[in-house]
Amino acid sequence: MLGFFRTKNCKRTVATVLTGLGIATAVFALPGTAYANAGFQKWMKGFSGVARKNGVSRKTFDRAFAGIKSPDPEVLELARYQPEFRQKMWMYFDSRVNEQTIAIGQEKKAQLSQWLGRIERKYGVSRNVLLAIWSMESGYGEALKKERSLRSVVRSLATLAYADRRRRKFARTQLIAAMKILQKGRISTKQLRGSWAGAMGHTQFIPTSYIAYGQDVDGDGRKDIWSSVPDALATAANLLRRNGWRTGQTWGYEVKVPGKLARQAGKSRSLAAWAKLGIRRANGKPLPARKSRGVLKFPAGRNGPAFLLTKNFYVIKRYNNSDKYALAVGHLADQIAGYGNFVKPLPRPYRKLTLDERIELQSRLARMGLYQSDIDGKIGSGTRAAIRKAQIKLGMNPDGFESPKLLKRLR
Repeated sequence: MLGFFRTKNCKRTVATVLTGLGIATAVFALPGTAYANAGFQKWMKGFSGVARKNGVSRKTFDRAFAGIKSPDPEVLELARYQPEFRQKMWMYFDSRVNEQTIAIGQEKKAQLSQWLGRIERKYGVSRNVLLAIWSMESGYGEALKKERSLRSVVRSLATLAYADRRRRKFARTQLIAAMKILQKGRISTKQLRGSWAGAMGHTQFIPTSYIAYGQDVDGDGRKDIWSSVPDALATAANLLRRNGWRTGQTWGYEVKVPGKLARQAGKSRSLAAWAKLGIRRANGKPLPARKSRGVLKFPAGRNGPAFLLTKNFYVIKRYNNSDKYALAVGHLADQIAGYGNFVKPLPRPYRKLTLDERIELQSRLARMGLYQSDIDGKIGSGTRAAIRKAQIKLGMNPDGFESPKLLKRLR
């Protein structure tokens, strides 16, 4: 799914964004201009006919679009920046698999033990994987509590359908599905809020996926991914199960690869066949002698850890089609379960700061007047922008990295 964790402090002009999308900026030169509103409202009028042909009543359409007069310019900027495809592996992992996300995951596992047990028995999906997805998608639901993180699903999808040529088909389909959810009374218009791409609830389901996989595990008669954590986790489990999740099996194995076999990256063989070729698990344990297959990959490059990735890794990618995402979910799940870190660390240009050090870094940047967001140790684009400003002031290379050297200089 396309969740909340994308970027903060979007500052580029709408004209720049639309030029990058190949859309004429004469109409969209400034958000809120008469031209922009008129063009969008003309599109809305045309789309109302499309919605009716797809089973959405006029009454529902009017409810959905009540108060929406113009596209959301920030949605277009957020659509351009997706960390799964732009961030380096270590940057992506540092903000998602860390002391905080692991500790909270273990707390949630204890708190929700009975529900997780029921869900695990019914769907066959590991509770640790479900907790990791919940963390990745909404920070264990914390993003839903922050009003500034939430957007009108209808306005976001309408913006993409109107102005983003690459996502137009996707957005039109999701917008119609969102209105059908409204029409069936599953959620109110006020509640229909989510991410820039229209993903909703604790586990960030796009409307069509909610319709296809939504579950009512708490028995209240509603498939409520917005306020029922059990329903949200069961819905995620149902998606994974129906896409081929293999119960009792892992997502992959970190392995040691003899030099000559590195050229086999991307190849798929049975685990037994890989073992015969000389591949061993990085922790020294033997690979299971199974016929199940594994794909050899070096997600962070040849200098990083190597993995044999199993069927479940690719099932996780049905949630978000990114190797980084699936690897982070798998690794966070393992950490929540109590397993150790990768044997071979991800390549990085400097030592990873601890959570306390990252919080101190943000605090010092805030005292300098360079950082104005949450002091939470999460290094996002807002923190990196502040770091660059500090580095320029200090005469350092403005790479935006939260290095020990920078923290020492700030002290």
